[in-house]
Amino acid sequence: MARDRRDSYYWKAKTEGYRSRASYKLFQINEKFKVIKHGDTVVDLGAAPGGWLQVAKEISGGHVVGVDLKRIVPIEGVETIKGDITSDDTVRKIMGIVGGEGADVVICDAAPNLSGNWTLDHARSIDLSNSALGCAKKILKPGGNFAVKVFQGDMFKAFLDEVRNNFSHTRAHSPGASRAQSAEIYIVGKKFLTAPVCRGDEFEIDIRELGSSGDGVVVIDGFVVFVKDVKVGEKVRIKVMDVKPNFAFADVIERI
Repeated sequence: MARDRRDSYYWKAKTEGYRSRASYKLFQINEKFKVIKHGDTVVDLGAAPGGWLQVAKEISGGHVVGVDLKRIVPIEGVETIKGDITSDDTVRKIMGIVGGEGADVVICDAAPNLSGNWTLDHARSIDLSNSALGCAKKILKPGGNFAVKVFQGDMFKAFLDEVRNNFSHTRAHSPGASRAQSAEIYIVGKKFLTAPVCRGDEFEIDIRELGSSGDGVVVIDGFVVFVKDVKVGEKVRIKVMDVKPNFAFADVIERI
């Protein structure tokens, strides 16, 4: 508490009526990445005490839902759910509120209970962030946005890569409102991908057509994949290197 009392963001939150100094982290993240836009439907996972809910409501002015294992003190214009984000029942409750199309944005500033053992705390943070990503994949609209807090450590890169596999654009960012000594960092994923292929997937395919740029054009489960350096009639094994909302790019890893 003594540290908080010397913290300018702590006092700023008190003065301006926000429930947490973390509110300013979301303002700063959104200023840089435009995760939330006016009118967006936003779901905040692990939302208690509600600082990010206040900001999300202020920015979007739209439908905002908070989910937490703890009861969230009511916020005007915000709906809350007491539940576990890994539970299918909780997902059904969220979808019942936001509607069948899903949410425009999912955010998560949750942190595990800290033990003081950094290896354990980092692992718990990654597990919680994976749970948030898993929930986001169930409730986000195609093209939706995601922002989640995670602690840096050995497992950070693997989690970052997993977010990259599910979003067209992914960045890691430390907002100015984060304490200098904190190991927390935020991962922002924009344009949720619902394609039938993921980065790193491999396929054996026949090249039957070239596009206007000269790349091979193949269709996998109705989704267009462009393949570099191929000729019509070739049979090749490809690896998906990048995925966009409406198409993907792949490289040849073997000519068969």
